[in-house]
Amino acid sequence: MYKFLILMFFGLLLFSCDSDVDSGEFVVGADYLALKNKVLSIDTVTIDVSNIKLDSLVTSNESRILVGNYDDPLFGKVKSDSYFQVTASSFNLYSENSDTDATGYVFDSIAMILRYDNYYYADTTKIQTLNIHRVVKKFKPNANDDSFYNNSTLDYNTTSLGTITYKPNPIGRDSINVKLDNEFGLELFNKFKNNEISNSSEFTEYLKGFVLTSVSSTSGSIIGFNLSSVLRLYYSKGKGDAEDFYKKDFTILDATKQFNSISSDRSGTLIQDLPLSKMNLSSLYTGKAGFIQSGTGVVCRVDFPNIKQLKYLADKGAIVDAKLVLKPVKNSYSKMFPLPEKLNVYVVDKLNRIKTTLTNSTGESIVATLNNENDEFDESVGYQLSLGSFLQKEMLKESDAKSGLIFTLPILSKVVDRVVLGDQTNKESEMKLQIYYITY
Repeated sequence: MYKFLILMFFGLLLFSCDSDVDSGEFVVGADYLALKNKVLSIDTVTIDVSNIKLDSLVTSNESRILVGNYDDPLFGKVKSDSYFQVTASSFNLYSENSDTDATGYVFDSIAMILRYDNYYYADTTKIQTLNIHRVVKKFKPNANDDSFYNNSTLDYNTTSLGTITYKPNPIGRDSINVKLDNEFGLELFNKFKNNEISNSSEFTEYLKGFVLTSVSSTSGSIIGFNLSSVLRLYYSKGKGDAEDFYKKDFTILDATKQFNSISSDRSGTLIQDLPLSKMNLSSLYTGKAGFIQSGTGVVCRVDFPNIKQLKYLADKGAIVDAKLVLKPVKNSYSKMFPLPEKLNVYVVDKLNRIKTTLTNSTGESIVATLNNENDEFDESVGYQLSLGSFLQKEMLKESDAKSGLIFTLPILSKVVDRVVLGDQTNKESEMKLQIYYITY
């Protein structure tokens, strides 16, 4: 230890002056760099990077139907199915057209109108096939829980009610129209024509809901649709005149009964062996990289195991600032897999339980922000984070308990965005920490 400290002292940049600040009450901040004290610039602190798979993420009540699948060269096969329930505003046909006589109505067709919400991920130039199935189990979460999760599923009829093969156009168009089975549509039509359903409870008992699934052989992208999507029943008076054609919409009113089941097959990838959420997989075994992906619950943990050693540099000293730079792994991002603008940061214990968001010296939550300036070799692309306050607290801890940082994307449950970060040993995309330590 003595030799380590000697080497560190002589390898550091020193500026001299005086200060009467008490280290126990030191307020961390870059402004103290302007004071004429001895300031050490340290860039040799060890950074440990590891990968974690969270147990589950709440995906109900997120107001997005997320459906599709794609093959990711780094994260594997990513897929999202979406479950939702519909309801009616009235339980007869004549209220739709101010007619009290339903005997003359005849069924025409039925369709699911899925309205884009502008979210998409991966390759939308590829053709994709979606299927709609009828759910046969009540939308009921597990006991003592009101939520559905990314690993939640419900039983459904394997026979498809409708199929569409399409090329997603989430920005240029407003919706897609999926024609459903006429036999199903006629049965639903007759339930209303014959007044066999009189309230919402009877309706959901008859039609529990739907699930949208994608065909893996048409892998390409995952698309977001909003909750204004509707099941639409078309019928007429049977005369053939334009004014005698009607429609009845069944809408998604309860967002808590809509959820996305998001999964990934990571076989053959560097993160195929992710352990349970209380354990970490070191970046030594994942190509010197930390992986983050929303929807599937993959997050990156960063630790500073030797930070306490800094308090032995001087009788009185403090960390006044620290800059962490996280570099995305080269060739891991593209127009198809764009870099997120920010990363959220949480303080966690040794079992990866979140204690709080990362905050600065004034208690404000802080995030890692992307510097995406254009240069020929992408040398400047990376995330920057100021974490002097966190490291100061860790350095002064009396107990042996150590806290780490978990990095996630700002939106966890209704997107499948991802990023890959180099660790401290990754020469092309090296994670760097610069600490400014003041002695007085």
